[in-house]
Amino acid sequence: MTLQCSPLASLQNGHWFKFICGASFQHLAAIRSLSLVYTLAGADCIDVAADPAVVRAARSGIEAAQNLLKANSSEPIPQVWLMVSLNDGEDPHFRKAVFDPHQCPTNCSQPCIAICPAQAIAFSDSLHSGVIEERCYGCGRCLPICPVGLIETRSQIATPAAIQPLVQSGLVNALELHTQVGHEAEFRALWIQLQPIIRDLDILAVSCPDEEGVLEYLTTLYDIMTPLPCPLIWQTDGRPMSGDIGDGATRATIRYGERVLRSDLPGFVQLAGGTNRHTVPKLKEIGLAIAGVAYGSYARSLLTDIQAQLEAIPQSSYHLEDYPDLLNAGVKIATQLIEPLKEQPHYHGK
Repeated sequence: MTLQCSPLASLQNGHWFKFICGASFQHLAAIRSLSLVYTLAGADCIDVAADPAVVRAARSGIEAAQNLLKANSSEPIPQVWLMVSLNDGEDPHFRKAVFDPHQCPTNCSQPCIAICPAQAIAFSDSLHSGVIEERCYGCGRCLPICPVGLIETRSQIATPAAIQPLVQSGLVNALELHTQVGHEAEFRALWIQLQPIIRDLDILAVSCPDEEGVLEYLTTLYDIMTPLPCPLIWQTDGRPMSGDIGDGATRATIRYGERVLRSDLPGFVQLAGGTNRHTVPKLKEIGLAIAGVAYGSYARSLLTDIQAQLEAIPQSSYHLEDYPDLLNAGVKIATQLIEPLKEQPHYHGK
């Protein structure tokens, strides 16, 4: 089990690891297990949906990990920031797939089941026929593959008012704002709504996909947010929710991160969107020193089998720490993803 320095020191040294549960992912048992495992493995931040039940599940996993560390080590217990995400408009991270399973042809080969990385689609006589809502995180891979075009998406909007008590109570201490080029007015309106809680945050992140004019847009956002009461992360979302689809998915976020880093925008630069096992080796190969990396779909996919085994145990508590063999196996997998980043050369953040 890896003990890390403080999250802020990790950012300053280029060793920051953020685990992304997903802005729409609401499978509470899995969220608790994932938060537990990645905290034990050395994550600096856990990023979850802005949903009180999800936040409590993640916080429970973090605290279970910290209790295990306290019982087994005399070292200081590592701090882990818990982050939630908000959006300033339509965004693929904030949606669910929906369809009526009764409309599906009886002879359909059901390719949606095979392509869903979250195992969020099922066909049975139970109440879970169709999309299992809490498992779906909105990747959209099922949309083009449906032979009869039945699958659509439903957007979700998390509001500042909904997360204000989570921040003020200390359950949440980090916030990520999702935006895109052209949303200046929407971002400004969201920023105004956030004023009652901004000063309670330990870190603020802005996530934006790579589009024409993005560097100018990020500069505009910085002007809107200045002065900032806490450190700022620019999350370069190169290829959203794609880290698990292939090794080459990481190239887009590395190119994007390099451009933002060289633009000299104030703040830390952190990669996301397409990050996988090749991200850190590629960074070392090209000599690019960034503040950190966030892993979402790829990091979750690594522990799919562990969670499935936990859920298959009869009368399971769904508390992974009650099953040491499974827990240790999960931590070993997660540590193998985290350790290369923690060994990166030091980066002197702006």
